[in-house]
Amino acid sequence: MFNRSTVAAVATAALVAAGLAVPSPAAAAPSRAQLALRWAPIHHQDVDATGSHALGGRADYITRVDFDGDLNGRNNWDRAGQSGTSMAAAAYYSVAETSTHWYITYLFFHPRDWVDHPFFETEHENDGEGVMFAIERDGSEYGVLRGAVSVAHTNFYSYTPSGSSWTGGQENVDGTLNFATSPHDSFSHPVTAQEAKGHGLKAHPQYAINGDGIVYYPSTVGETPSNGDDRDVRYQLIDIFAAGGLWAERNNTNLFANLGTFAGDTSGGCGSGTFGCGTNSANAPWGWDDGDDLPGRGEIATNPAKLSAEYFTIPGGVSRTYTYNPYSGAAAALSAAAKTAPRVVD
Repeated sequence: MFNRSTVAAVATAALVAAGLAVPSPAAAAPSRAQLALRWAPIHHQDVDATGSHALGGRADYITRVDFDGDLNGRNNWDRAGQSGTSMAAAAYYSVAETSTHWYITYLFFHPRDWVDHPFFETEHENDGEGVMFAIERDGSEYGVLRGAVSVAHTNFYSYTPSGSSWTGGQENVDGTLNFATSPHDSFSHPVTAQEAKGHGLKAHPQYAINGDGIVYYPSTVGETPSNGDDRDVRYQLIDIFAAGGLWAERNNTNLFANLGTFAGDTSGGCGSGTFGCGTNSANAPWGWDDGDDLPGRGEIATNPAKLSAEYFTIPGGVSRTYTYNPYSGAAAALSAAAKTAPRVVD
């Protein structure tokens, strides 16, 4: 006499023999950390070792905001030049979700935005540039990347991958977002690049390595470049919304001069031998602003569905209702800051 388990096993075997697949349990949806890691860019950083402010090229390394062991934004220029400070590679990310899309914003931080000549350009302590990727939730595990908007100083640039269904909207598309395979995982990643010194960020190869440079690959660990011409360095992804993270520290007056703007001063020789040194001259994602375009200050990170609908023509549109967006809780404060905070000219 057969028990229930035996009957079930026989039935399953019969279905398999007949070529009928037994449905497997649905795969768990990827976590936000997994989404961020999957879509994080392979990142090309041009390096210039000219002059004392370059620190032999180290001033162009991406790293953590607290690379020196503290969350004081006003000593980062100084500490970057001291021996013993870590330049382990890192980038910050935040994820916002709607029923139709994921939006992932990446911040690349440098302790210095620097120049090596005395003519007409200022340098400043701290530098924050980045990119936002819009990913359609098409039913596949990680979705499909449809569009990107990058930050180069106080200008935004928009891109679409080859074959994307998104086209230009109220802003023209500025180029193609290319992809490459990482040696550290099985995914094809978008490729971005930053210029040396000022660190504006665009899709590669609109910026590219010119001579020395570093190729960074997304990871859960952060490596320190062996020198200024290292083409395989892993960078650690850090959640902006983590406990004790950048968003939690947004009212820390040692780190931020106002909501969304990193605190920075002129100590440590910033501006010496150059045209000058600016203060409080770098932004976190919720402070990024393109004064010539439509989106409000910080909306590239805090309201990316709105920004995407302005920058692109999107078949089927996008949902404007967020199912996850921790920035939303500070909407009133962010709106007030956008009206009252001085515009940061990076």
